[in-house]
Amino acid sequence: MRNLYTNERLFEDLFGFRREFDEMFNRILSGKPWGLELPEFKKTFNITPAVEAYVDKEAKKYVCRVTLPGVEPKDLQIHAQANVLTIRGERKLSHSTKEIELMEGEIVYGVFERTLELPEGVNVEKLTAEYVNGVLEITAPVAAAALPRKIEIKTTAPFVKQIAA
Repeated sequence: MRNLYTNERLFEDLFGFRREFDEMFNRILSGKPWGLELPEFKKTFNITPAVEAYVDKEAKKYVCRVTLPGVEPKDLQIHAQANVLTIRGERKLSHSTKEIELMEGEIVYGVFERTLELPEGVNVEKLTAEYVNGVLEITAPVAAAALPRKIEIKTTAPFVKQIAA
């Protein structure tokens, strides 16, 4: 006789799988999966800070904002070459992991790097950077010729078909 799944057994297996998956995910986020301590495990994650970059047409400048809460300004480096902007840094632990019992571990520590393509016309020689309340703001003037401009579309009178009499 064939071994048939009953609806009840099928749901038990599905919910059991979900429970095991949730437990595994919680172990990973706790920073101690497979017996690894927090710093060693978290170093394997890729830290990618959120970026907002745009050209302010009115002010004729390029603006790049990077969210970096918990990162000290002394742990940041900014490099610009040709049309490439590179931001490197490190978020360091502010406490010893040996003397704490971690309840939640969602902050990622370690080294990060972001590379952004600068739009045409950005003057990399005049880049400035300011770090306020965990947000790094990088600005540079943009040549007026490089700014996008609106092109007006001209229209002519509609074509009138002449009817031969």
